[in-house]
Parts: sequence; structure tokens; C-alpha cells
Amino acid sequence: MKNAGTAIPRPPFDPELEAALESLAAQLPPTITPEMIHPLRQTMGDGADARQALVRRGLEVRDVTAPSSDGGAIPLSIVQPAGHVGAGVGFYYVHGGGMVFGDRLGGVEVLADWLLRYDAVAVSVGYRLAPEHPDPAPVEDCYAGLVWTAEHAEELGIDAGRLVIAGSSAGGGLAAGTTLLARDRCGPALAGQLLMYPMLDDRDDTASTRQIDGVGVWDRGSNRTGWSALLGDRRGSDEVSVYAAPARAGDLSGLPPTFIDCGSAEVFRDEDIAYASGIWAAGGQAELHVWPGGFHAFDAFAPHTTLAKDMTGARDQWIDRLLS
Repeated sequence: MKNAGTAIPRPPFDPELEAALESLAAQLPPTITPEMIHPLRQTMGDGADARQALVRRGLEVRDVTAPSSDGGAIPLSIVQPAGHVGAGVGFYYVHGGGMVFGDRLGGVEVLADWLLRYDAVAVSVGYRLAPEHPDPAPVEDCYAGLVWTAEHAEELGIDAGRLVIAGSSAGGGLAAGTTLLARDRCGPALAGQLLMYPMLDDRDDTASTRQIDGVGVWDRGSNRTGWSALLGDRRGSDEVSVYAAPARAGDLSGLPPTFIDCGSAEVFRDEDIAYASGIWAAGGQAELHVWPGGFHAFDAFAPHTTLAKDMTGARDQWIDRLLS
């Protein structure tokens, strides 16, 4: 299939997902421009709906702060089953939003089944957003929150040896960068990293970025907007850190078992495949799923579809194997 107005072919969308995209088009344009960041933030709310949804699932939510690397305070939300006792599995979660949107409870519901199944505790980090807070603030906030979580594992009811980092989209990229920081700074040990369609590469030079342009959810233009907000004039240059854009990392050894998924019809496809390949090349363990016809974050936008259920099922199976 070809994009409208261009001769570049792209993988077709799954028929069920294409129908969902048509209804989404009226609410969410495929391309986010810098001028749209602040108006869209206003429409997204403050996370109250997400908090209520978690409580309805039988989860407790409380908020704390952790010190940032530059002397500030990072908000964290702790989510756990009502009545949680003892020390068990922990999840450290990083929300998505293209580096410019989102709040710490946005997307946490993806963990809800696991929290209930394993009587686990999640800590979700409210990292500072670009462009007001460019790199390295977001990834340093995420790392500082992880360090705080590990240091307070016992009082949180987390077994420090069973702590998994998870993130979606921009949060997946920040989770990958945080994991690299933890490795390189001899920081908290992680039992695994779950990277859901992660945003890893600022260089805009893959086939999938050229294919997904003006179509779908979070296209090439949106990606440039997000990376430019984070990196400014450094985007695409040699001055970008591997912690900001993990696809640039030449050494992917020493990482915990990794899960990566994405759609075949999304901007991040090729960088996600390359990241898994880099882990394999370094002798590490990675599981990769590329869902045919999937657009970006289709599990969140169209959870009723067959492909979305298959995607979440594959994550469930990986978590079960990792934690068994």
C-alpha cells in the first residue's frame, strides 16, 4: 500500500485496525506539530480518570516524591493491590507521550492484571517533559526514580531481585535509556525490561519513518516534533547521548532479559527491530514481536481488536516466563 500523496509503499494496516483508525482520525491527527503540544496537553487532563480506573480494579494509589539529580523533586505514584503485604514482584513504569505529553498514571492500567496476579507493586515516574525540560532531564528523572525505588524496595513491599522496568512509546525509549544508565553506573539490578513500541532513534533515517508519513498514529512529522522538543538543534547530530536515544548505543551487552513489540506499520518498527538485533549480537536475551498491520500503540487505541488481544497476550506470556 502507498501513503497518500507519496510513491513510497508501506505495509497495509490490519483491516480491523484500519476501521479503528478511521474513527480516531477525527480526534487525533496523524501529525503533531510543535504548536499543538500545549493545546493537546490541556485536553488530556491530569490523570484523575486513570487513577479512578485503577481503584475500580481493586488497586490502591498513593503519591510520593523522590529527589532529582539537580535538587528538585520527582513525583512518583505507587500502585498496588489493596491489602498488599510482604515483598514480591515490582514494576517500575515510564509513561509514553512522545517526550512532550502524558502523566505518571497514564498507561499504568497495562500493568493492572500483573499487579493483581502477582500481588505486585508498581512505581510510576512523573518525569519532566520537553520542551520545557530537554534532555537529559527526562532520562535522569527516570533513573533517579529507579534508584529511589530500589533503595526503598523493602518498605514498598518489593523484592529488589524481582524488579522489572517497563515503558511504552517514549516511555519505552526512556526505560531503555534508564536501563543503560543502570548498567553503566552500576545502579539497580533489573530482572527484565519490557519495551512496548519504544521510541529509540532520533536520526529519522529508517525505512519505517519514511513509510509512515501523514498516516496512522504518531507519524514521521510527530516523531520529529518529539525529538526536536527533547534535543533541540542536536537532533540527528553526533552530540546526542545513547541514554537519550538508545538506538545509538554501540554496546548492548550486560542488559537484562528484554521484551520488545511494535507494529509493522509504525514509525518505530525498524529501530525496534535493530535494538533487539543489537542485544542478540551482544549475546543477550531479547524477545521481539512485530505485529502485522499494526499502527503505533494500537493495543491502547483499539483494545477490542484481535491483533491487540494477541499483542497483550504475548506480553503476558513473557512476564509469566520471566517471573516463574
